[in-house]
Amino acid sequence: MFFEIENKNRKNLERIGTLYTKRGKVETPFFMPVGTSGSVKALTMKHLYDSEAQIILSNTYHLFLRPGVEVIKKFGSLHNFISWDRPILTDSGGFQIFSIKGNSKVSIEGVKFKSHIDGTEFFLTPESVVDIQNVLDSDIQMVLDNFASYPASKEEDKKALKTTHKWANIARNRFLETNRNNFQFAIIQGGLFKDLRAESIETLSNLNFDGYAVGGLSVGETSEEFEEMISFVVPKMPFEKPRYLMGSGTPEEILFAVENGVDMFDCVLPTRNARNGTLFTSRGKLVIKNERFKFDKKPVDPDCNCYTCKNFSRAYLRHLYITKEIASSILNTIHNIHFYLDFMSKIRYAIKLNKFREYKEKFLYLYKKGV
Repeated sequence: MFFEIENKNRKNLERIGTLYTKRGKVETPFFMPVGTSGSVKALTMKHLYDSEAQIILSNTYHLFLRPGVEVIKKFGSLHNFISWDRPILTDSGGFQIFSIKGNSKVSIEGVKFKSHIDGTEFFLTPESVVDIQNVLDSDIQMVLDNFASYPASKEEDKKALKTTHKWANIARNRFLETNRNNFQFAIIQGGLFKDLRAESIETLSNLNFDGYAVGGLSVGETSEEFEEMISFVVPKMPFEKPRYLMGSGTPEEILFAVENGVDMFDCVLPTRNARNGTLFTSRGKLVIKNERFKFDKKPVDPDCNCYTCKNFSRAYLRHLYITKEIASSILNTIHNIHFYLDFMSKIRYAIKLNKFREYKEKFLYLYKKGV
């Protein structure tokens, strides 16, 4: 069994469970630190182990370009190459390819694109993306999908959806032919059109993937549109399979999605914001460069027990950021990743006690009060 739901007999949609992979189990719902090129920016693998990260995310497109498939093949797997022995999910890179404005062209066979590094032209197909991820030996592999950029007309979303479904069918067959005891997820698309989303769920469910993701959100839509799509799409996704919300990651978004039955999350917010001097705390976001922290002896978050909060003051962290010290990015990222992973742990515990809604209300009350 790949996925086991612990609290099946419940009235509410939020759930806890376990993913079982050949590199260990992962408790859900969980957050994946983003290590696009095999590295979570500003952190070493020891930092991730210390933060009790269960799984990380890497990107097939970026690893395909650098260091390249042949390099990783020499090491036997991406895990060996980066010295990480816990599970890895690899995104297909479809979103990154399609976001290269003017440098990619989609056909029913695949996508032709120019490298953002040196302009070299490549062509990826649904099959070749599976083959690349087999070399990476990633525990969870995302299929290549076609994303219609936001905002899109219904015709544009319908056309992209047709390609997504065609590629998913091809990728599923390729994966089943070459499976190395890993797992493959499909990506539900359809923009902000409920009938297209429903069609995507039905079509992809019939292909019996190991899990399903919601793609094409957190790309510029309003919070109201985001919530409307989540509350419509997620409960319709296969109940017995893990549900993954791609690229959404504010604490508010995570709480709303968990409440609607989402199991998996990733986002660059905690690492990107850390490098930009914005820290997540139980009392909201803290912008460390602000003058009011110049003499502040308190830790970033008095309720946090991460290495940064146990050892350094807000004043010192402000000094590091103002003087552009590398340690600023490291210490800020240690804190933000710890905050997110601890946040997910508390969510799991609250669901286990059947007290998720109480936890959500208390968290949001304090979070919105501000530092």
